[in-house]
Amino acid sequence: MNRIKLESEAEGDNNDNDNDKASAIASTPPTDTVPPITHEGQMPQKKFYRSRAHCNPLSFNEAFDYPPRPDLFDWTEEHYPNHPQLSDCGTDAGEFSASSAQIHPTVLDVGCGFGGLTLALSALLPEETILGLEIRSKVTEYVRLRILASRKEAMGTGASIAGCDGDGETHDAEKEDGETHDAEKDDTETDATDRDDPNDKRASHRDHRPTHQNASVLRTNAMKYLPNHIPPRSLSKLFFCFPDPHFKKKNHPRRIVSTRLLTEYAHWLKPGEGKLYCITDVRDLHEWHVERCEEHPLFEEVTEEEMEGDECVWAMRTETEEGKKV
Repeated sequence: MNRIKLESEAEGDNNDNDNDKASAIASTPPTDTVPPITHEGQMPQKKFYRSRAHCNPLSFNEAFDYPPRPDLFDWTEEHYPNHPQLSDCGTDAGEFSASSAQIHPTVLDVGCGFGGLTLALSALLPEETILGLEIRSKVTEYVRLRILASRKEAMGTGASIAGCDGDGETHDAEKEDGETHDAEKDDTETDATDRDDPNDKRASHRDHRPTHQNASVLRTNAMKYLPNHIPPRSLSKLFFCFPDPHFKKKNHPRRIVSTRLLTEYAHWLKPGEGKLYCITDVRDLHEWHVERCEEHPLFEEVTEEEMEGDECVWAMRTETEEGKKV
């Protein structure tokens, strides 16, 4: 604004029209009055929320809000207000009751991207509490709006909410929101819907509608602030899908799977039943994951048969944005 004003003054007092133009520009309403790109309840369009594919978590210094201890955080206030496991409508809004204290994430999708796997897991694991973690602000907002729109859509189709049956099938929320689907995605959805293969991992979920009340997203740096949010021995599943490979050797400490971090992950996983899931399209990184997990005394590899029978493995391969490309 100052630059425009100086330019108009430099042209002399005789240029009244330019001065009037400068005044008009100066009186333009502030940008905070501009309506949002997507209103809550509307399905967001991915093209408005594009961001860099990765960022360095060790040098990302933007401040994040986090509780001093996990037990001081009420997950039902913003993330799961109508969680299926909450007591039937007996708690006032905002009240941190014994019922809400029992609600905390049991499945983490670390680096959830645009939320495809987070929503898929919400339908596949209706008894679990799913949380996507994402460090990029625009992408986190996209996933938040996508989950809210999916919840609204589920209520419009008659799906149940808190206190009722929360089971469900995967529906239109899993589509590319607001965009034209590519042929590969259409073929995937058609095959998953039409085939009668008894081994189809979606078969057992088609007769239900998910409410997605058990899914949410949190913007945070998982390598720094996970201990502030997640209590020990509380996770049943931990997902790392197509993480940044950090090809240079000097950047290997930035990799999300390392000996040090595996010790922390073991601290949060339930003993004897917690599982760590990793998928990548980079062979070197896959070998790194396998080697680090085999060397760690607190982890053991599952069998091929168990992997093939795990519907979450199928979801990693088909519901993530990167998985659809490979």
